[in-house]
Amino acid sequence: MADLTDHGPEPYVLDIEEATLENRSFRATLWTGAHLQLTVMSIPAGEDIGQEVHQGNDQFLRIEQGTGCVEMGPTQDQVTFSAQVSHDDAVFVPAGTWHNIINTGDQPLKLYTLYGPSDHLHGTLHPTKQDAENDPHEH
Repeated sequence: MADLTDHGPEPYVLDIEEATLENRSFRATLWTGAHLQLTVMSIPAGEDIGQEVHQGNDQFLRIEQGTGCVEMGPTQDQVTFSAQVSHDDAVFVPAGTWHNIINTGDQPLKLYTLYGPSDHLHGTLHPTKQDAENDPHEH
């Protein structure tokens, strides 16, 4: 089983595919540095990440398993970009862009994401989306 704890900012190497596929939590940070952060996510079938925006963070997401739809736009109410995503797809979200990923498949959508700079507190673990929504440190 992959070690799903935050190892940053120490030097670290991991099998990112294994860690992403083995993760069962909505969100787990695996490495947090001064300028970059890695998290893994598991989105249940029919659910989504939830609309969000990171004003000071560019974001890269890579889909390891499942299918979904990514939506982005300049405001929460204005989606100007939509695309289907699946295994091996990469998504780039510019800072200040509202975005959401919806799991449209029948299995968990497994992905990892890199934030530059970090977005979550070191060691963040949200077993469920509700845990993430109830976390006072999340935006």
